[in-house]
Amino acid sequence: MTTMNMTTPVASSDAERLSVGLPRAGSRTGSASGAAPLKDNHWQLLQLVLFWAGAILVPLGLVVIVLGWYGAANTPYQYDQLSYLVSGGLLGLGLTFTGGFLYFGAWLARLAADAKESQRRLADTLLLLADVTSRSANLRDDGVDVSALPVTAGDGTTMHRRDCALIAHRADLHPVGESNGHLTPCRVCRP
Repeated sequence: MTTMNMTTPVASSDAERLSVGLPRAGSRTGSASGAAPLKDNHWQLLQLVLFWAGAILVPLGLVVIVLGWYGAANTPYQYDQLSYLVSGGLLGLGLTFTGGFLYFGAWLARLAADAKESQRRLADTLLLLADVTSRSANLRDDGVDVSALPVTAGDGTTMHRRDCALIAHRADLHPVGESNGHLTPCRVCRP
């Protein structure tokens, strides 16, 4: 009896399809080994712990309540019913409420993370918009960047760009003409 070898090499396109969804080495979503994607993300880890603790404690509390009711319903003695009420009912209610609060905390942590992400995106968009607006404000009608034109402060001997930090507070700026051979360029803005 002969056995056939049923293994075939996996094509590169098949290997790519199989690796879909797995974190790549060095990517933002996973570590290089893929073993601990939540290692440095403490807030997401807290949210995950709160979620699973709540998801376990709520049904566990309900099961304890049902077991307490079952024990109290199946005993004829009142003192046994009281022990089932305390151990099953109150412990079950405590577990259920604690699980509900933890689940609610996970929901709040998720809302906070979403709000933080949306605020970061809004801040990035506003910075980009401010950059585009400031660039368009520095352009003249003929397309020349006004902030790049060389100027002097008062009767100075140093030539600066208009947006140089050394002369930003000065109001006595004069544009440099064609004869600027006697002026030294600024070492900060390098016009």
